[in-house]
Amino acid sequence: MVSYTLPQNPDTIITVRGKDSERARQKAMDKLVEMMDSGDIPTELENGFSPEQFIEVKESKESKEITSEEEDAVAQAVQILSDFAALKMKVVESREEALKIRSAIEVLFTDEPVTVEEITNLKDGFKILKTFAVANLRYREAREQAQEARVILDEALTESELKGSSKSAK
Repeated sequence: MVSYTLPQNPDTIITVRGKDSERARQKAMDKLVEMMDSGDIPTELENGFSPEQFIEVKESKESKEITSEEEDAVAQAVQILSDFAALKMKVVESREEALKIRSAIEVLFTDEPVTVEEITNLKDGFKILKTFAVANLRYREAREQAQEARVILDEALTESELKGSSKSAK
């Protein structure tokens, strides 16, 4: 990606794919014309304007590192929330059956007669009970991380809203 600005309006940044080249400058020129036609740029370009007059905006290495760190944090936050959603789904799906099995366990602690089939069904149900219990524990542990991830995403979204509103205010 390459970014350009106008000597007459340095606040305007136009970003296009690729490296600085005639083709990239022409794409930037097309975007500039679109922005002028839509009224996004209040600049009247006296004496015309050519693609060669664009000034390339180079991002500092430090700025790129910060952006990369922020992007990594957002990507990690999304992954944490995705994992959290999967855990929640697993808990929700297995909860009802696990509760039935849990209540059936009480038969083991009574003096009433129990059939071999009931005990066999219980043994099969222990897998479901274990799946639910483990998923529920992981879900509870992951909840704190997910809340932190939500804050990171909220901050990133708020920043993009602020940037969007500042562009529309110009």
